Amino acid sequence: MNEILIIGLSSLGALFILLAAIGVVRMPDLYLRISVTTKAATLGIGLILGAAAFYFQDSAITSRVLAIILFMLLTAPVGAHMIGRASYFTGVKLWKNSKFDDLKGKYDPKTHQLSSEDKPIKSTDHE
Repeated sequence: MNEILIIGLSSLGALFILLAAIGVVRMPDLYLRISVTTKAATLGIGLILGAAAFYFQDSAITSRVLAIILFMLLTAPVGAHMIGRASYFTGVKLWKNSKFDDLKGKYDPKTHQLSSEDKPIKSTDHE
C-alpha cells in the first residue's frame, strides 16, 4: 500500500512539474508564465517531497521535507510577485488579448507607490 502512495504522489508531482514546463513555453506573456510556474511547480515539488517522506519513513527526513515545503509555500508567491512587479515597472507589456490592466493608473511611476482611493494618481507614464 505504501508503494502505491509513493508512486501516486511522485507521479502527480512529476505531472504538475511537466505542466509548469509546458506553461512556460505555451503562455503568451511573462505574467501568465509566472502564474503557471509558481502554482504548478510549487505543488509538484511538494508532492514529490511528500513521496520522499513516505519512502524514507524517518522523522528527521520528514521534518526536513515539511520545512522545505513550508519554505517553498512562503517564498514562491513572494518571489513571483516581486518579479511581476519589477516587470510591470520596467514596461514589460501584457498579452495583446488581455482585457484590462488592473494596475494602470494606480501607481506613481516615479515613486512606485500604490495610490489610495482617497488620493488617486493623476498622471501615468506606463501604457
